[in-house]
Amino acid sequence: MAGKGPHCSFVLLAEFDIDSGAQLTYQFPQPLGTDEGLLANLMLPDGAERHLEDWTIFFLNQTPFNTIAPVLALETEPSDNQSNGEDDRPELLYVLNLVRTKHDKSVRRGAVVKAMAICTRHPFIQIFKPVLLLALDDYFANPSQECLTRLFDAINSMNISAAPALTRCEKLIMRASERKDIFAEKFTHIPPLPLKAAHKTTGSNGSHSSEDGVLISARARSTTATSDHNPTHPSSPSDSSFSLGGSAVWVNDDSVIVDSQVGVAIGAGPGSVGGASVSGSSVLTSRGRRSTDTSSNSSHAYSGGAIPTSSDPHLRSGISKDTHFFQTSIAYKGHTLPIKLPLATFPEEVGEYSLIQLIQTFSSPLITISGPLHPHLHTNGILTHPITILFNALVTGKRILFLGHNIPAGQVANYVLSACALGSGCGAVLRGFIERSFPYAGLAGEDWVSTPAYIAGVTNPIFETSGPWDLLMDIGTGRVVVHKDIHVSFPTTMAPPALVNPMMPRPIKAENSTGSEDDIQRIATRDGKDGNQKSEFAAKQDSLDNMFIEDLISAITSHFGETLVRMRFTEYVSRFVRLASRYEELVVGSTKLGCGSAPFSDGSLGSGIVFSDEAVAFKELAANASRIEGWRRSKSYQYCVQDFKKYRATAAIQGFDLSHQLLKLRLVKNLPDAEVELIVHSIADNLRTYEQIVELLACMPPHAGGLQPLSFCLFHHQESIREATVGIFNELRQNPVGVIFLQALNHFQRYAYVRQAHARESRMKDLSHGLAPPPHLVSRTPSNRSEVSLGGM
Repeated sequence: MAGKGPHCSFVLLAEFDIDSGAQLTYQFPQPLGTDEGLLANLMLPDGAERHLEDWTIFFLNQTPFNTIAPVLALETEPSDNQSNGEDDRPELLYVLNLVRTKHDKSVRRGAVVKAMAICTRHPFIQIFKPVLLLALDDYFANPSQECLTRLFDAINSMNISAAPALTRCEKLIMRASERKDIFAEKFTHIPPLPLKAAHKTTGSNGSHSSEDGVLISARARSTTATSDHNPTHPSSPSDSSFSLGGSAVWVNDDSVIVDSQVGVAIGAGPGSVGGASVSGSSVLTSRGRRSTDTSSNSSHAYSGGAIPTSSDPHLRSGISKDTHFFQTSIAYKGHTLPIKLPLATFPEEVGEYSLIQLIQTFSSPLITISGPLHPHLHTNGILTHPITILFNALVTGKRILFLGHNIPAGQVANYVLSACALGSGCGAVLRGFIERSFPYAGLAGEDWVSTPAYIAGVTNPIFETSGPWDLLMDIGTGRVVVHKDIHVSFPTTMAPPALVNPMMPRPIKAENSTGSEDDIQRIATRDGKDGNQKSEFAAKQDSLDNMFIEDLISAITSHFGETLVRMRFTEYVSRFVRLASRYEELVVGSTKLGCGSAPFSDGSLGSGIVFSDEAVAFKELAANASRIEGWRRSKSYQYCVQDFKKYRATAAIQGFDLSHQLLKLRLVKNLPDAEVELIVHSIADNLRTYEQIVELLACMPPHAGGLQPLSFCLFHHQESIREATVGIFNELRQNPVGVIFLQALNHFQRYAYVRQAHARESRMKDLSHGLAPPPHLVSRTPSNRSEVSLGGM
């Protein structure tokens, strides 16, 4: 992750002079070669003198007017956005600026205003705030260029060479999980711990949970599980341990098993670190024994409330116990500042943005929406939620202005960055928003207003009356204003072409459902030219977008964290792209955004977006047709086409649409047995490498149930499906990240897996020795015709 090039490219110092205005005093280590007046005014925002301290963010190398041209070329590396044929563009620089006002009656106007900024190629600019605070204090005490030199050297001496570089799928898994030991095996600086196994300890009354957590030592492949001193019958699923491919699977153990490589006490149950259980009420006693509550949480309940103990290698070695961050430090003038480097950040995520703050600000009862209705923005007529209007404006390339009059520029910038994250699916789905965003934009250097589809934050209300914009989001008053001339800037047709195109290759049909051309024509007539203005912008209280926002607001009210909100928006944007792919098929007959839609037939798996029924398919396509048409004209769409082409060429699992199969298991009722069997066998056959395992788990985030859809196949009435599912889980438990997902299953699901895996291994051992397996180890497939197997009398 260290990459190429310095952490800090430039350090800037600006001061306000009462006679000459904002002045750029220092540029270190060399001049940037761009307009110094522009830089000074960005560093000293409007109204800075009204706030004692303010943070602002802006970017360089976005457009011709803010592209730098230093005398000495910077040592850089191609960014993610330059990997698709854009190598001629300079690397984007993120600027973190701190401006401070100190009142002093001895100077003119009674105050001194200074600002210091660093230019970095890292989007996680928030990690540099502590050292920038110290450096500006230092400059106020001793104003000289030496302060800038010390800051430059201190930041560039930060060592992140040991930080793991995660792939896209690994980032998706890490950001979705609240487990603080996720991917701990990638921290190679953690010393390995010896594998230890203790005796099973049973209470005097002999009562205990029959399956208190699956303990899997994924790295002890070359060792065999330590046998219990008081073994029970070998066929019992309550054995203390049994060997599966060289790994120990522990059931009903009251001791702690420490993984030899990861250093995590997996034995304490799901979600545990160092013996503290999250799924069950399990704690370590002073004698190393666990007191376990047999209650079980839901299969997808993740918690970050792990309690570190002395057995935690992160704690012992002085490393952060949360593997979502890489722990390093910056030394500045005798102060050692701890730095937590986030590992799962995408380029479209800059700074400490908050989707919760954005949603709460524009979801209050005092919000007012004004201006003409536009089909790109108002997908639910007058009842379209402000957040949905903002998302629609982002993806369709509208000019968006965040206004924060008398609000610190740093807060306004955070709203802009939050909007960029919202439109991109938190950086995981779309891109192209940061490159046209201006978190703080002032009166000086107004060339940014000529940038197509800009996303800007301003504090001066003059931009509302004089600036060219399409959507205004007033942070202070809660107003959402659509410009009166938006139909002039973005003329649209009355009828969505996907619903009236006479060359439609086939009707909009959901899989396993019926429909007719008359249904589609009826929707086209209702929303098309034959309808009036009211029908075109028909508003429904129960629209899918409104229900989605209501779910988010309810989750926020229930004190769910930022992680869940971000994951829900990632899922929302991902579904929007898959819906657009289906729309393209109906309009032009093919799609560049995803796999073509096809149902399961003749032993071939289906692909494309999944609808619960045909009515939902009609509703979604009709409601999204206009904004999809608007998105298809944007640069974000072009990037998405490039990214999907690259994904198809580099995906670890090839040959079928993995997301489609998992969605079928999650959403569709009464799947044919033949389809379920083909799904689980296809997944099992394509789960051989670490990359394939990670790609599968990235499609099964905890908030969507994790492995729960697959775990239901453990209870299928066909033995071949159960066997394939056990094979999938056996592959997962060979990797620590797979172990964590297995531990998130509830006790009932884990017990079913352990029991069937134990029986499977016992059969394999007997067959290898030429012995017939005992009757109690033979899996039985209930007959479809037997009333007893179906629970009948």
